[in-house]
Amino acid sequence: MVQQSCVRCLKNTMCFLNFLCWLCGAFVVAFGIFMMMNSRFSSLITSFWPIYPANTLVVTGTIVTCVSYLGFLGALRENRCMLISFFILLFILMLVELAMACIMLVYNREIDTFFEKDLLHSLESYKQSSEMGNETLREDFDAVQSIFRCCGVHGVSDWEGHIPISCCTTDPCLSHPQKSWQEGCHMKLRNWFARNFLSTGAGVVTMFIIQVPLLIP
Repeated sequence: MVQQSCVRCLKNTMCFLNFLCWLCGAFVVAFGIFMMMNSRFSSLITSFWPIYPANTLVVTGTIVTCVSYLGFLGALRENRCMLISFFILLFILMLVELAMACIMLVYNREIDTFFEKDLLHSLESYKQSSEMGNETLREDFDAVQSIFRCCGVHGVSDWEGHIPISCCTTDPCLSHPQKSWQEGCHMKLRNWFARNFLSTGAGVVTMFIIQVPLLIP
């Protein structure tokens, strides 16, 4: 009787923890998709595409959701094969998450050089493209300048006199010549990205901590 009670308690605990991890994974996926839909800066920062916060959240959340579902189903049915597969996958997943968190936290220190290079390249592509050419990059760069109230990479002089209307300090822009933001977008966008990078790393660490009790039973 005592043994059955312990097994039942362990089963319920496994189901609860896996369901909690599944909810966390689903939330992470939803948040990553939300960032993809509302963050319009990915085309400007090409060096970070593989570990862009939104991409990382969606991939990590999807894997966590699938692995947690496997564990929940295995615990509910008391299926030995499913539980063994779950523990192996969970152990590998935790190692990958820990490595990702370390990469994000360490990579944050090297972010400035890559950001400046990517933004300068995007600026040159913008200036060389026609009105209908490379629309995504042009729209993203205009969005950055409007949202962060900045102009160019290091300042308004980067545009060499051909200043886009997205740099204008008023909306609608009616003044002639237009009054433009003087501060560059490099520092503002870098700081925004660094905050998201650290938040993503902290989120991955949190998921790692939540998953640790699943290996203890």
